[in-house]
Amino acid sequence: MTRYLALIDQDENGFGAIFPDAPGCVAMGATQEEAIKNAADALSEWIGDLLGDGDDIPPPRTARELLRDKEVARDLAQGAILASVPVLLNVGRPARANISIDAGLLADIDEASRRLGVTRSAFLSAAARDKIKSEV
Repeated sequence: MTRYLALIDQDENGFGAIFPDAPGCVAMGATQEEAIKNAADALSEWIGDLLGDGDDIPPPRTARELLRDKEVARDLAQGAILASVPVLLNVGRPARANISIDAGLLADIDEASRRLGVTRSAFLSAAARDKIKSEV
């Protein structure tokens, strides 16, 4: 899974995230955790737009490479932190998967899916995305 490093900082309005390797891609949040989760959505959208336009995706730099960047070093010295943010892209085609899961948990998933008005697949996909985004 590809990950980009974001700079997370705080001001009087909350927390912001920018990506040195994804110019113009920004996200906000009331908390640091919310900003990072929103950053994952913004990054996926930003990359999706690039791909939709037929543009190349800039490769993410490593933390070591970013630390040599004077602007990044300045932002870190002023209190920003680095966060690793996953790229979660939809490729536009479904794939079948055969999984084993506890029968009780599957019943709970099906009940929650019905209550939310979504399919089991949509529910599990959303849960997986949320779990991956919360790994930061």
